[in-house]
Amino acid sequence: MNRVGKKRLRVVVVDDSTLSRVLIRDALREIDTVSIVGSAENGILALKKIGELDPDVVTLDVEMPGMDGIQVLREMKIRGDRARTIMVSRHTAAGAQVTTDALMEGAFDFILKPSGGNVEANKRELTDALDGILEAVYESYYGSIDVASVEDSAQQDEFVGETSRCELVLIGTSTGGPDALRRLLPSLPAGFRAPILVVQHMPPNYTASLANRLDELCPLNVVEAQDDTPILPGSILIAPGGRHMGIAGSKGGLVTRLSNDPPEHSCRPAVDYLFRSAFQTVPQKKMLGVILTGMGNDGTEGCALLKDCGARILAQDARECVVYGMPKSVIKNGLADRIIPLNQMAAAICREAK
Repeated sequence: MNRVGKKRLRVVVVDDSTLSRVLIRDALREIDTVSIVGSAENGILALKKIGELDPDVVTLDVEMPGMDGIQVLREMKIRGDRARTIMVSRHTAAGAQVTTDALMEGAFDFILKPSGGNVEANKRELTDALDGILEAVYESYYGSIDVASVEDSAQQDEFVGETSRCELVLIGTSTGGPDALRRLLPSLPAGFRAPILVVQHMPPNYTASLANRLDELCPLNVVEAQDDTPILPGSILIAPGGRHMGIAGSKGGLVTRLSNDPPEHSCRPAVDYLFRSAFQTVPQKKMLGVILTGMGNDGTEGCALLKDCGARILAQDARECVVYGMPKSVIKNGLADRIIPLNQMAAAICREAK
């Protein structure tokens, strides 16, 4: 990210490890839109510093003694702190679970602590991870989005033409997705019959935690997809982190097909991969594509293919997008049939699938 002369993001670094705090600060100093204004070694001190300094961004260690990262995040929400929170997670099952909980509570995004290598390599890994996230944070604060000019190409408040029962729902999302899915999927009724396939940009282990948490909240059954998982009515399948999820036919019907094909848009799983597979495998079925909050334009090419076989496309509107990237790209390219606020998305999906 190169925005020399632009405003800087004021960052507070929170980590109980002195080494990690130094490493994160050194990584942040490589990013020209960042100004480090403070640091803290525990949750209580972190809340004090955040209250005093009013930062734009907090990097928040997930696992800390006493008050851990998610407790700090929850207290920040109660207080109304405006800072975007980037969780810093370890490569552990416990780290994945707490980080997923934090994302579902509204954390902006997360990074993984380096698990090996030398100090310089670790700093570079952190810098690369933080740079893309902070670019999205920067846009959320200072980017100019002319929502009207983007969204006037699609209907926002009424359906266009006749609706017909969709038989497969495909959802793509990235930054802000766990919280959006937490709000959307539990609102679908137990009697919802169409299968739902979800691509959320996440690494391995984290999608399993996400599926488990969503399954606890949803009337429908939510699982992380495996190879050859049956695509059944009323089921919600989450693409596993680190694998693309496609669709294949079998004697018993449709199944998921996982792949280690190269990343697309620097992502694996990718939304375009799933949507393209649906276009190639089930072109005669009535499908619904849904694009939620996320950075970049993954899903746009896939939506274009789905439109070619008669599918309908819903895009989340800008107001509650953590990052208005993926929906904006779909809308700008004239692919969205409707632009829907997140709190109305479940009702819109149900109407399409009835």
